[in-house]
Amino acid sequence: MLNTTRLVNNLLDMARIQSGGFNLKKEWLTLEEVVGSALQMLEPGLSSPINLSLPEPLTLIHVDGPLFERVLINLLENAVKYAGAQAEIGIDAHVEGENLQLDVWDNGPGLPPGQEQTIFDKFARGNKESAVPGVGLGLAICRAIVDVHGGTITAFNRPEGGACFRVTLPQQTAPELEEFHEDM
Repeated sequence: MLNTTRLVNNLLDMARIQSGGFNLKKEWLTLEEVVGSALQMLEPGLSSPINLSLPEPLTLIHVDGPLFERVLINLLENAVKYAGAQAEIGIDAHVEGENLQLDVWDNGPGLPPGQEQTIFDKFARGNKESAVPGVGLGLAICRAIVDVHGGTITAFNRPEGGACFRVTLPQQTAPELEEFHEDM
């Protein structure tokens, strides 16, 4: 029943986001805050810590917090599911030019060759014969959420092995840090 409810909710979310009838509730948040919240939600299901490499000083991002957390949660859940319980998983982020680049990576088996872009299609699964449960909506939802934030998401196999999902978001001019803290 829980899986059916989750499937229906995912389908409804996709329809809302893609119809344009979805209101983004963007706010200025620190990247650390969003990543930390996503990790806290996943903590019970993680068998080993996530490697983090986040930019210094605090990086402010203008996002719908719960939606962007969902992107991170979906990507991390996929890494845990497909790379295996003992896999090394990480989040690397840095500002490159006028964009924030955030990578969620693992050292698992990687992506099936030639499916690096089609994996984001609704109901697409990297390995059709996979024993890993799922219907192929998680990455489609990630792409829809990143798209409405004006960003991009790509996937590729890492040279050292494993998969990497890269989210690129345009950086906007953030408020001064003093203003940011006054709003909190």
